[in-house]
Order: sequence, then structure tokens, then C-alpha cells
Amino acid sequence: MLPGAPTADQSETSKVHDTRRNTTDLGTLLIVPLVILACGHMLSNLVRTLPAVAVDVMAPDLHSNSHDIASLTAAYHLAFAVCQLPIGAALDRFSVRAVAITLFIGTLAGSIFAALSSGPLSFLAAQILLGVATSGMLMCPMTLAARRLSPVKFGLWSGIILSLGNSGMLLSASPLAWVVDYFGWRAGFWIAAVLSCAIGFAVMIYVPADRPQAPKISAPLREMIEVVRLAAAPSLRGIIAIAFVSIAVVLVLRGLWAGPWLMDIKGLSRLDAGNILFLFTLALIGGPFLAGALDRKLGRRRELVAASHLSAAAILLLIAAGAPGYAIANAFGLSQMPVRYDSVLLVTLGLVISSQPLIFAMARQVVTVENTGKALSAVNLSLFLGTAVMQSATDPIAAKWGLPAVMLFMAATLAVGTVAFIYFTRTTRPGPDSFS
Repeated sequence: MLPGAPTADQSETSKVHDTRRNTTDLGTLLIVPLVILACGHMLSNLVRTLPAVAVDVMAPDLHSNSHDIASLTAAYHLAFAVCQLPIGAALDRFSVRAVAITLFIGTLAGSIFAALSSGPLSFLAAQILLGVATSGMLMCPMTLAARRLSPVKFGLWSGIILSLGNSGMLLSASPLAWVVDYFGWRAGFWIAAVLSCAIGFAVMIYVPADRPQAPKISAPLREMIEVVRLAAAPSLRGIIAIAFVSIAVVLVLRGLWAGPWLMDIKGLSRLDAGNILFLFTLALIGGPFLAGALDRKLGRRRELVAASHLSAAAILLLIAAGAPGYAIANAFGLSQMPVRYDSVLLVTLGLVISSQPLIFAMARQVVTVENTGKALSAVNLSLFLGTAVMQSATDPIAAKWGLPAVMLFMAATLAVGTVAFIYFTRTTRPGPDSFS
């Protein structure tokens, strides 16, 4: 051994310190890329919730009716869900940066196509293109965070990513209502096109171009089949069940039916409805932070997820019961409950149902490290496949029985999904990988 050379123990200690130092540096350097990528999820929320405040003016412009346009927007969620499998495979092979840039180019094209739509068919094609292009906007920051951060930091950042993403729904509340009133609904999609360019350029500049550490050699089709197989595994069944209904209620309500509920049932103007949707969205932004704080304080993750979704189901029941001719309105001797009643319930709903970060964290807990990406893809697939199914189901319900029936239907699906979650996760044993 050369004089002054470190011993084996000293070398190992030095490596450990270097690893810790690099991890800390990476965590600091990742803040900007994660925030930029989360802005992509914000953009996807903007384009998917735009019809909520504009469907009434979009329909005649597209030579259709509100219910048909609402049903066409389900194509967005279906395309979004189906593309979770190839997106997961792409993120295993290419850098997050390359995948994200490709998605932003597609979002730019889809936004332009939507802004130029002249009828139902062209709008349907635009919705499919936008669904495909924005399908990885959540998985890109989630994947980067899962690769680079510890489980504790991942749990924190998954909440931050979802909260930032939900802020996109702020843009489609009062601001978009004002844009639609003064410039038309097409202006909303032109704004989305501009944002696609801006965020895409930021991704090119600030997001690292690193590839996965262990390149995958299996065929893409086999990897996609593995994602589906993993979703059906006993350890993930309950999580997949709750994911199927969790964000579906948020996106279908916020993205489609909340606006018509406030304008058609409650008689509000578009701008007044947008103001209430703005408050609802603020709650959806703060909800993930609240869920994370309660999770860290109580350490009862499984119970928090179940309680939050059952509470959300109860709130939807209360909203429906305040409609004209329903139980609570009749009990108070009113034609319908006042707007303030709905406002309070919608804000409370936004706070209690925003526990999706805990669902992602639970999925990461029950799989091995090498299956983390597939587990997140499986959860994301369930989240948005459920959204597509729920949106397709609520349109005929609204046409035949009205919007109160839509609220009752969503409450019932939440209750069923939560019961399935409780049942399939009941055998989890205490330990480092437990849900509690």
C-alpha cells in the first residue's frame, strides 16, 4: 500500500459520505426540474377541465348539444388512461426530459387542433390527441422523484406535485370564465398552446437528460403486460380499487358537472360559478398538503385514505340532497338550498378527497424497488381509466335523471371503491411495509 493511501474502511466511509453529499445536492438541484415538470400536470388539468365552464357555448359553436360535447370529452380520459402503459415503458428506456419534450409537442398540436375545431368529429380528434399528449404529465415528475429521492421525500414531493398540478384547475375557474365571456372558448385552447411552448422550453433548459440507471431489455409489450399483472396482484388490488374512483370524482365533478350544477341548478352566472370553482380548486390544491401532514402526524395511512373517501361520498350525498325537491331542501322548507351551502360543501370536498399522494405512497410501499415505476404506472392507469369510465357513465345519467342523480351516482361509486379498498387491504401486517 502506498504511503498516505486510505485503508479499505476509510475508502468505504468516504464513499458513504460522498453518496450522502451527492444525494443532498441532487435533492436541491431537483427542485426546479420537479416544479417545471409539475407545471405540465398543471397544463393537463387546464385542458381537461376547460369544458366545465365553457360547454354551453362550445356546443352550439360545434353544431352539437351540451350532453354530446360532454360525452366527447370522455375520449380524453380514455386516451389518457390507455397511454399509461406505453408511457411507463418509455420512461424505463428514455430520459424523463426526452419523454416530457415529446409530450409537450403533442400538447401544443392538440391545443391548436382543439382551438380550430369546427364540429364534433374534429373536437373528438383533438380530445384524443390531448389525452395522449398529456398522459405522462404526472408520471414524468413522479418518475424523476421516485428515482432520485428517498421514500420519505418522495411522499412529500408526490403531494407537492399533485398540488401544483391541481393549480391548473385554478386557471379554468374564474380566469377562464372571464376569458370565455370576453374572447370565446377557443381562446382557452390558444392559451394552453402558449403554455405548452413555454413549459416545454423550460424542460429543455432545466430538466436533466439522464437515462434510467438500469436499461430495460425486455420487450415493450411484455413490460406493459407486467404493469397490468402487477395491478392485479393481491398487494395492489385494494389500492387499484380506490384509485379507480378517487380522482375520477374530482376530475369529472370539477372538469364537467360542477359548472353546470352551479349555473343550471343554482342559477349563477358563468363568472359567479367560476368564483366558486376557484375556491373549490384552492381546496384541491391545499388538500394534498393536509393529507400529508395528517399522515406524518397520525401514522395511519390506510385509515386516512378510507376515511377521506367515505367523507367525500357523504358530502356528495349532501350536495344532491340540497337540490330542488330533494330531502334537505324539503326539510328546510326551501325550493333549494342556497349557494353558500354548495360552496361550503364543495370546499370541504376538495380538502377531504385530495389524499391521492397517500395512494401513490402506499403503492410504493408494497412493491420492490425495481417494480416502483410499474406500480406507479398501474395506479395512474387506474386513476384515469376510472375517470374515463365515470365520465362516460355520468353523461346518460345526467340526460335521463338530472344532475342530482349524477352526484348520487358518484357518491355510490366512492363508497363501493372504498369498501373494496378496506376489504383487500385488511390483511396487511404491521411492519416497515405496512400501510399504517
